[in-house]
Amino acid sequence: MERPTFSVFIATSLDGFIARPDGRLDWLDAVQRPGEDHGYARFFAGVDTVLVGRSTYEVVLGFGAWPYDGKRVVVRSRRPGTPRHGEAFMAGPPAEVAVRLQAAGARRVYVDGGATISAFLTAGLVDDLVVSVIPVVLGEGIRLFHPPLPERALELQGSQPYPSGLVQLSYRIVSRSDARPG
Repeated sequence: MERPTFSVFIATSLDGFIARPDGRLDWLDAVQRPGEDHGYARFFAGVDTVLVGRSTYEVVLGFGAWPYDGKRVVVRSRRPGTPRHGEAFMAGPPAEVAVRLQAAGARRVYVDGGATISAFLTAGLVDDLVVSVIPVVLGEGIRLFHPPLPERALELQGSQPYPSGLVQLSYRIVSRSDARPG
């Protein structure tokens, strides 16, 4: 059985923040246009599991409507939690979590939350990233990437500008065996 594919789909300010210091995401409203989801629905339809960090999970609980209907949701947290929508809580290093998700039948996992993305990237488990750069400088907030991170080569799979000013970048992580000699 192959390990699941771990995919990131996230928005960041031009200066690298994914949320305000208090977790608010109101700054994303600047690029919202009727009928345009920047490919999120297609991406979300292709995942069977959502792996979200505890802080991001707490923010998502405040959305009103649960955004992960129909998906297995795993909250990566050292603290136990009470499921509100059938989610599971899982602790442990990324490699251990990956093995447990594989045993549970996960095939493609949506990894969300700066600390969780960084941990899985550090462990060499992130396979691809879609990063939407929002045309705003927040100045402070919650960073997309949490140091220290090892150097990772990325291969651009595509870029898409939108009329709102959002620019979406799609990357594949280049494994050491895929790296081209310089």
